[in-house]
Amino acid sequence: MIALAERPAKVVRVGFLSHIAAKDSSSIADFLHGMRERGYVESKNLIVDYRSAEGQYERLPALAAELVKLKPDVIVASTSVSTRAAQQATATIPIVMVAVADPVEQGFVKSFATPGGNITGVSGQYEDLVKKMPELLKAIARNAWRMAVLVDASHASHADWLRQTRAAAEILPIKLLPFEVNGPEGFDSAFSAMRKEHPDALLVFPSPKFFVARKQIVDFAQAHHMPAVAACAEFTEAGGLISYGLHLPESFRRAATYVDKILKGAKPGDLPVEQPTQVEMVINLRTAKALELQIPQSLLLRADKVIE
Repeated sequence: MIALAERPAKVVRVGFLSHIAAKDSSSIADFLHGMRERGYVESKNLIVDYRSAEGQYERLPALAAELVKLKPDVIVASTSVSTRAAQQATATIPIVMVAVADPVEQGFVKSFATPGGNITGVSGQYEDLVKKMPELLKAIARNAWRMAVLVDASHASHADWLRQTRAAAEILPIKLLPFEVNGPEGFDSAFSAMRKEHPDALLVFPSPKFFVARKQIVDFAQAHHMPAVAACAEFTEAGGLISYGLHLPESFRRAATYVDKILKGAKPGDLPVEQPTQVEMVINLRTAKALELQIPQSLLLRADKVIE
């Protein structure tokens, strides 16, 4: 357990930019928990200006500009879409990114070891995790040979993840059927195409867009009797069958470490980007029962959380 740090005397200001509403995620609470561990307490020596796009990504640039006008000491940006908006809004205020896939490829940092510029933080390396999705579903749904993959056309990493996951699936052998979500009517179009193909199961790649729409996605999967796997626990809590992904609460608590170091004088460009290693598996037994599926004991023993 981390001992509480001595409370800093100066009042510091942190901007927190997110694509989703606070009520839909524990991210702000997890971050504040990490800040308290380092001696920063809201209403005493910490001011947090929270801005959320509530799923409407087009609002992020304006929200980032609002935060910059408030002159925070640091901006914390949740996932790639918020980090991009913050990056475009300021080249001088330090930015701590959280759960960002491929930050080098996306141009946020020069390298993991020496980020350079004004951005550092905690990445979200999902490549190895998404490749395991077909295997996990096959272990439960043994007759699933054709699996739909929900792909976010606007996500920088999804095309590469699809290639890697398809290669892993072919060994099993499983055929993957990608369905792109693009534009405001993207889900309706993808679901309509999916109905025509009658896939046996559904893979949901990590995406802020899919996180916001998780209930819609889960409802579709349940209505069509499809077991679904995703990368975050919230999908499984909403009724998905299984999730396998990074433990995001820890990533947001770790973001507080970066903020603390920056407030104490460190330059973001000198702080190496952290690659999280804590993986979480959640299984929903209620969903398994509704789908008439038996979860192997080996998977239940590996699960970090089982919803009954």
